[in-house]
This record gives sequence, structure tokens and C-alpha cells, in this order.
Amino acid sequence: MTGVHDIGGQDAGPIDLSDHALSSFDQRVDAMLMLLVHPNRGAFRVDALRRAIESYRQQDYDSLSYYERWLGAVRKLVVEQDILSEEEIAAKIAELKAQKVGG
Repeated sequence: MTGVHDIGGQDAGPIDLSDHALSSFDQRVDAMLMLLVHPNRGAFRVDALRRAIESYRQQDYDSLSYYERWLGAVRKLVVEQDILSEEEIAAKIAELKAQKVGG
């Protein structure tokens, strides 16, 4: 049985092999992941990230960008590892949204 990430053999069109600049969002997600998997922190391993990404439902997987998948997987893993709770994450998101609206 194949997962949502396994699209081998499906008609997905041409692959863009050109280099592209990472957005600041992409860079931040990448940096956050590198800090969490660093041996000094060891919050989780890259294999856990892959498991979390591969657990997306097909619709969610297809609707998210590469780094959005990473971010969702990181969120899932920090909750699984009791680093942060969903409530703490939601509160911080609300705080940041309020700052953006007010500032």
C-alpha cells in the first residue's frame, strides 16, 4: 500500500529542477527544524519528521507546500514530545496575530 507521499509512476507533469531562492518562511522552518534535531537538543530525529509528513491525509498533503508540510510535522512532533502543548501553540499564534493587526 502506498502513502500520499509516494507518487512514483503517477502523471505529475514535468519536474522543475532549477534552483530557486528560499523564502524567509522556508528558511525559518528549516532553521527551526535544524535546531530541534540537533544532537544538543535532540527533540526528535529526522525519521520522525518523515513519519509525521507521511501521515498527512492526501487532501492536506496535496494542498500544502514543501515547507508547510515540514512546519505541520514539526508542530505535531513538539506536541508528541511534550515540548509544547496545542494550547501553548494556539496562544502564541493568537498573540502574534494580535501584534500584526495592532502594529
